[in-house]
Amino acid sequence: MLTSRRFALAFASFAIALAAPAAAQDTERMVEIASAEAESGAFMGAVIVANDDAVLLERAWGSANLEWDIANTPDTKFRIGSVTKQFTSVAIMKLAEQGKIDLDAPISTYLEETPDSWSAITVRNLMRHTSGIPNVTSLDGFGNLSRLETSQDDLIAFFRDLPLEFEPGSKWSYSNSGYVLLSRIVERVSEQDIAAYFDEHFFSPLGMENSGFDVSAKILPKRAAGYSPSEDGRVNAGYVYMGIPTGAGALYSTVSDLHRWNRALYSGAILSPESVAEFLEPAPHDAIGEAKYAHGVVVSDGENGPFIWHGGGIQGFNAWLGYDRAKNMTVAVLANLNGGSAENIGRKLMTLAQGGEVAPPAERVAVAVPVEALAEYVGVYALAPTVKITTFVEDGKLMAQATGQGANEIFREEGDMFFLEVVDAQVRFNRDDSGTITGLTLFQGGREMPATKE
Repeated sequence: MLTSRRFALAFASFAIALAAPAAAQDTERMVEIASAEAESGAFMGAVIVANDDAVLLERAWGSANLEWDIANTPDTKFRIGSVTKQFTSVAIMKLAEQGKIDLDAPISTYLEETPDSWSAITVRNLMRHTSGIPNVTSLDGFGNLSRLETSQDDLIAFFRDLPLEFEPGSKWSYSNSGYVLLSRIVERVSEQDIAAYFDEHFFSPLGMENSGFDVSAKILPKRAAGYSPSEDGRVNAGYVYMGIPTGAGALYSTVSDLHRWNRALYSGAILSPESVAEFLEPAPHDAIGEAKYAHGVVVSDGENGPFIWHGGGIQGFNAWLGYDRAKNMTVAVLANLNGGSAENIGRKLMTLAQGGEVAPPAERVAVAVPVEALAEYVGVYALAPTVKITTFVEDGKLMAQATGQGANEIFREEGDMFFLEVVDAQVRFNRDDSGTITGLTLFQGGREMPATKE
């Protein structure tokens, strides 16, 4: 919920020696990948890789509580951030199956006192992030608001009267606001609190005994503490009032419960096959590079076959949940240390689970650059409205810092191509016909992510 960390740079050390091509479902390589992230100090958490009901790997690394030196275990409970969104979307789909919601009806059909500017926004627009409603977590003042016991009415009022960023349905832009409103629709239509609805229709029937809406004040056995990186090492993550994220990002879960969820959802145990197909139908907009955003999940065409995924991030926690329908493969990575490791590990484990290979970081040699030549690369580059890379010169070095992460030096390889030593990633600065730098492209994890210079 905090940011759209799909785009975040994973500035954590990652070096694995690859002696031979990875075999399909090579669990030893999977362990090596997660262990390397943990040993670098970038990852604490738990992982599961499963083929249908056969668990190939279920293991944990690091501490659930650093102050008491209590280890994470596979049944440790983690906040899952925006992985929550697919649960909310499935609740909407389920209510639609029952004839209680029309996905293409205006949201004013189900919500009272909506502003005139929302008249053309449909339920489907909210689910696909095509509503144009500004993202509440990106607004000035949200940081202070998130620490207060703010009601859902007051949270909605925080963004209700702001102008739309674009005409509904015309563009895609990630918005937690939409899922706050969807949560309210679930409650109004079902006449149940959303936590009660999820428990009755999802968690209890599926045996997901270790999942629920997190409440900070509640005593919850085996709940991990959340941490963030800093220049001085790991620190306790900032407080967030968990009544705020609701169906946009307030769930906690375990890796095994998320495996249960995937099996049930894609086998037809929750929704009809027709509804599952509609759930996976993406918006007609390029959203995330090679991927498309559907209804609470992302659909990617990977080198080793298509798969479905979503990431999550909230104070002290990151998550990644993926599923390959053709191979019935689930990968879930839950972390209680902020950063890009959950997605880094998740994508690599999915590649291996699909029978692909994970290559080692390339051998690169840095080329010396005169300090005065670094100035033209300095700037702020937007990967997404809420995620930016800031480059600056410090002590004669060109540094790069992604939103919410620490700064790291980037080294010139050749021309306008730079690389990081702490992770297998490259940055190419892009120029227009006049030679002026207008943006950059981040190359990481097999993806190309363009960013425009502000």
